[in-house]
Amino acid sequence: MGASAISSPQTKDLDCLFQTFIAPQAAQLDRDPKALHKAFQQLGSHGLLGLKASRDWGGQAWESQAIYEFIEQLARYSGALAFLQSQHQRCVQELSNSGNLGLKEQYLRAAIAGQIGLGVGFSHLRRSQQPVMAKEIAGGYVFNGMVPWITGFGIFEHWMLAAQLPDGQAVFVLAPFHGVGETLSFSAPMELAALGATQTVTATLHDWFAPQELVLDIKPVGWIQKADRGYPLTHNFFALGCARGGLDILERARSSTLPMIEQTYNRLNHELIRCRQETYGTLANPSEERLRLRAWAIDLAVRCGHGAVIVSRGAANLAGHPAQRVYREALAFSVSGQNNQVMNASLERIGRF
Repeated sequence: MGASAISSPQTKDLDCLFQTFIAPQAAQLDRDPKALHKAFQQLGSHGLLGLKASRDWGGQAWESQAIYEFIEQLARYSGALAFLQSQHQRCVQELSNSGNLGLKEQYLRAAIAGQIGLGVGFSHLRRSQQPVMAKEIAGGYVFNGMVPWITGFGIFEHWMLAAQLPDGQAVFVLAPFHGVGETLSFSAPMELAALGATQTVTATLHDWFAPQELVLDIKPVGWIQKADRGYPLTHNFFALGCARGGLDILERARSSTLPMIEQTYNRLNHELIRCRQETYGTLANPSEERLRLRAWAIDLAVRCGHGAVIVSRGAANLAGHPAQRVYREALAFSVSGQNNQVMNASLERIGRF
């Protein structure tokens, strides 16, 4: 990771691993859901799909810094795989923390091993107008509405569905991707400009019933807004890794006859190291600087990706070119996990120049 000394024991050898089995197939992972699924399973075989899960269930229980380094390193080589596994890890974390022992026994160890995949569908809880609602009835909950974003269709077997209850709380349940009837249906995978191989779909629910046995948790009113305020930097590490991926292309393009490439690489590299150091510094010392750092990381990912496009010349317009992929991933990571505060910080940074 450049000249930065930030490193945890768990992640010190990951770059070598990712360069060996991810970097050579990055273009294919960007386009082919089957290849992406296989790479996802390989992460499980290397013990990298239960990073936040309890060791009692086969998880790794890594500290936050090591997990963020892992995300950053993976995003450097494949934004699609980094994003896909993050959805799974989030559901695995909820399953690990759940009090539903039956669900844990049925799914948790297999999910940590990568034998099954778990997606998530809860980002809509950030919206002022909820697109899907739930109500409690005898034996479980009934869901109605539309879930706008679920990643992993055709790759994952299950997904974590969340919906607001009439009292403002949110119920989380484990829902299937397959074997459902008319009460739960999915769209075709969206034609996304970036991360398309992750197979993102919408779900429509008409009185879909989830028995109590599928309930993961009940979250309090305002849970997601509180989580966003508490730590808005989670998505920074995708952007930081993407920025490093763009700089890798700039570095390979350096030439004695074009010294400006070297100069641009050096300036962006030094700026990325500073942003990275400040970002990791907030893990131990939370501050109001987090939104500024989020906007900075997004800005760096876009500029490094754009630099990669420019030095790659016309070839960067080819759909399979590494610079094309990195630049599109920078656009995707600009809005991942976005709320109004992050949007405002990003627009403020853009407006300064």
